[in-house]
Amino acid sequence: MHFLSPILESYIANSSQDEPKLLQELTRETHLKVVQPRMITGHFQGRVLGMLSKIISPKYILEIGTYTGYSALCLAEGLQKDGELHTIEVNEELHDMQRRYFDKSGFGPQIKQHIGDALTIVPKLEQTFDLVFIDAQKVNYDAYFEAVIQKTRPGGVILSDNVLWSGKVVEPLERSDKATAALLEYNHKLKADPRVETVLLPIRDGLTLSRVL
Repeated sequence: MHFLSPILESYIANSSQDEPKLLQELTRETHLKVVQPRMITGHFQGRVLGMLSKIISPKYILEIGTYTGYSALCLAEGLQKDGELHTIEVNEELHDMQRRYFDKSGFGPQIKQHIGDALTIVPKLEQTFDLVFIDAQKVNYDAYFEAVIQKTRPGGVILSDNVLWSGKVVEPLERSDKATAALLEYNHKLKADPRVETVLLPIRDGLTLSRVL
């Protein structure tokens, strides 16, 4: 589902900061070499992530779901000079491609890659995070949130991607659609959760900002 017309989407992107050249290169390579390239963050949402990170100025960032590294590079734009970004990806085949672009960006030494199950990795991390981005298996969003909120400082921000799920959250729910069911429960939970204050933004496929209290 397109929430805005293609013409308006194009106008919004063209009226926002230009997509950095390195991210353009990463987008091209992702579409040429990687399965499901539509999963890449993209120009407009990437500029939103970069701007939010610059406003927050985090020392420690956590990302669940690296894919080819586009969103990590956007989030890294706001890192403090002595900061770190920890990004977790279950698909080890993407590791080398991610690292190549991380190192090209200048943020390479600050970006720490983790391969495996986020629910196993997150509890072992020693850092307290200022900014978290959740963009992995939708059926696990609640479990991811419970894992990361324990590692997020008061005042920190947890971002959740794809929370509108191509508009399926407002369509009749099919019994077999576990992802949509999980997101419906997740969105309801975040609004009611007294540990955070939450706003859902209709950016691309839906982006929720939750500020930890």
